Amino acid sequence: MGFYQKHVLPFCLNKACGVKPISKQRQKIVPLASGRVLEIGIGSGLNLPHYNAENVTEIIGVDPDDHIWKRSKTMREACPIPVRRIGLSGEQIPMDDNTVDSVVVTYALCTIPDPVRALREMARILKPGGAIYFSEHGMAPDVSVQKWQGRIDPLWKKLAGGCHSGRDIPDLFQAAGIGFEQLEQMYIPGPKVLSYNYWGIARP
Repeated sequence: MGFYQKHVLPFCLNKACGVKPISKQRQKIVPLASGRVLEIGIGSGLNLPHYNAENVTEIIGVDPDDHIWKRSKTMREACPIPVRRIGLSGEQIPMDDNTVDSVVVTYALCTIPDPVRALREMARILKPGGAIYFSEHGMAPDVSVQKWQGRIDPLWKKLAGGCHSGRDIPDLFQAAGIGFEQLEQMYIPGPKVLSYNYWGIARP
């Protein structure tokens, strides 16, 4: 792993994913989680301050990046909820079926190599009646913006650790056999190619 991937990229991702508009999106979703929580793409722990400690018993974070995980130390130490990590991507998680009450995934489906497989894993591990709470950026509704998303993607993926600017988030859930209880979408402040957001509650 080169200097950029080891030192520059984790710093840049942490800054970009911690900006105010994205923090507001996290605030809409993360406090809804309860019980034993599986968080996909826990990264540097930016969701940790938003969990309701009265309702959550444990957070199991999934993330393959050792370097960005190290940046979560301050957040973890400040979090009153026990947090542990599985150092893998989300496509194959070594957990039994029906073992968590909630799944949280924010700004991670853009980067996971096989997001449909990862969503199926979330559904497998989730207890009956449990929910997936999500907020993601993805494909914009405007054709002109979609074209720019396609143009920037080859370079953007290299710069942003594999992030795709315009994945069709609703289509990913549908392909994984997961339906929406609540789905909202709009542009949030920021460059249009990266700021069309989808968020809500999904259930297998």
